[in-house]
Amino acid sequence: MNVSQKLIQSHLVTGSMAPGQEIGLKIDQTLTQDATGTLVMLELEAMGLERVKTDLSVQYVDHNLLQEDYKNPDDHLFLESACARFGLWYSRPGNGVSHPLHMEFFGLPGRTLLGSDSHTPAAGALGMLSFGAGGLEVALAMAGEPYFLKMPQVLGIELIGTLPEWVSAKDIVLELLRRHNVSGGKGKILEFFGPGLAGLSVWDRHVIANMGTELGAVTTVFPSDQITKQFLKNQNRGEAWIPLESDQDASYDLVETINLSELVPLIAKPTSPGNVVPVRDIAGTPLYQAYIGSSANPGYRDIAIAAHMVKGKTIPSHVSFDLNPASRQILETMMHHGILDPLIHAGGRLHQVGCNGCIGMGQAPATGRNSLRTVPRNFPGRSGTIEDSVFLCSPETATASALRGVITDPRDLGIPYVSPVIPKPVPMDPALFVPPVPLNQAKSTPLIKGPNIESLPVLDPFPDTLTTPIMLKVTDNLSTDEILPAGARALPYRSNITKLSTFAFDIVDPTYARRASAHHGPHAILGGDNYGQGSSREHAALVPKFLGLHVVIAKSFARIHVSNLVNFGILPLGFFKDEDYDLLKVGDILTFKNIHLSLRKGSHLEATASGKPLTFTHSLTSRQVDILLEGGIINWMKRREL
Repeated sequence: MNVSQKLIQSHLVTGSMAPGQEIGLKIDQTLTQDATGTLVMLELEAMGLERVKTDLSVQYVDHNLLQEDYKNPDDHLFLESACARFGLWYSRPGNGVSHPLHMEFFGLPGRTLLGSDSHTPAAGALGMLSFGAGGLEVALAMAGEPYFLKMPQVLGIELIGTLPEWVSAKDIVLELLRRHNVSGGKGKILEFFGPGLAGLSVWDRHVIANMGTELGAVTTVFPSDQITKQFLKNQNRGEAWIPLESDQDASYDLVETINLSELVPLIAKPTSPGNVVPVRDIAGTPLYQAYIGSSANPGYRDIAIAAHMVKGKTIPSHVSFDLNPASRQILETMMHHGILDPLIHAGGRLHQVGCNGCIGMGQAPATGRNSLRTVPRNFPGRSGTIEDSVFLCSPETATASALRGVITDPRDLGIPYVSPVIPKPVPMDPALFVPPVPLNQAKSTPLIKGPNIESLPVLDPFPDTLTTPIMLKVTDNLSTDEILPAGARALPYRSNITKLSTFAFDIVDPTYARRASAHHGPHAILGGDNYGQGSSREHAALVPKFLGLHVVIAKSFARIHVSNLVNFGILPLGFFKDEDYDLLKVGDILTFKNIHLSLRKGSHLEATASGKPLTFTHSLTSRQVDILLEGGIINWMKRREL
């Protein structure tokens, strides 16, 4: 067996390990962050949960860090009180980004992790089986329910050779995106093996596992080997290590090879992580901002290499050189070893540890100017600037470009390469994590809800007959950032669905929210391929549902988003004929009859569009049909308890 199969088999609760079959997995740990966690805690309250049933659950505060007014700090107080009520660990604001923090302090090889953040698969760097999911599914896992998904194929990626100078882990995952684009990993686990692994640290593996999400992959898995063991030992958690590697005769559903020795510095052009070219192809392009850090390049070496490159030099005045350490421990270690000095002296701008510019919370680029970032995504408007121009690259490329003031291949900078020496990390004060309180104390802990926190809206069962207009039509690879924007203008309202609804689809069609609200009834949306790619935020399903969305018809769906649609009582359908996408238009009236029976007995659903007969398809399991017809998973859970 390969590593992925071993992890799945050891946690299999229901189903069989045949690709495409629905399986249920026991979840050992959960991860929530503040942009999605407030809704998760409201869902736990709605379920009436007394205490989480996982081995460990952690709530991180890393997204909504800007305290422009009361809303974000009120959310933090609510989350801390909810952690005390339900039995979670609480990571205070300023500790850092959830993914590197979880790897440093809580991740365990051989265990499962479910997180309400699409980059949760970063924990695969430790030999974990980790998934991003909607908050409702994470809440269910906290309540002791299995996590359901269709058994993925396992794509084995053999690494051979060694990385050349000025080429690093970011270039490996960009090479995969160059080959497969943003949907090439759909339905697959990416599992890395081969002799090339010996040259990749756990932080390098984190870079790759984090951005496996951008290929649409179910998750990414690395073995737990001697490099993993040394990482845990350096974290004073050596006893947590277990060996976990594929058997010598293991096979994979698909296999490909990357010769690390042949890689060159790569860069993803706007506005997709899959728009990858060699850096030299666009060298000389003007630059406004270079941004280093985030969960996609969180390690000490990722900033240490930049410090080596800028030592004794000055960043040009027209370039904003932004430094975004990803964890407090990494920041303290850099301070201890003098890594920050040359960066600050060269003109670097140091920001607090957190997601920050990656999620559009500050550090937005100027209008019409190019920004090079080591973050995982460059979807339109995600940076906080609506018409942004964001490139994704390695720290080496970002720093070389900052020094030259134009996009530059680091091999052309003309300085000697020095591989950073990685020291043992400075221990972090454990008091900066708040542990779960005893159950008898938790029961009496009140939930602190500020004026911006609303209870969840009540959702009705799905009707058997539905007549609905098509309210919006969108194209391929629509991201959840475009369905519901991130950034400082919208994120503070994540626990206020009424206000948040005013931002729905405003990057795509600023009139949508107003038209949907004025309609006062059900409506439908048409989508292209890979509808709902990107962030796991379930708000991208709940908010349109609040505005009346009942049906999304798309050529194909991103894995997490289609689950979120079902969990909030929205019917995801496919086109029986792809050409029907071109025939249908905004304003057409769809009529569905006998919906319940049709969903239960087959994979086709008949309808009419302004009187013309059409056939749509669905791939829902019987469990998902039950959830949908109840009006969502909270209603379904309550009905089960009755």
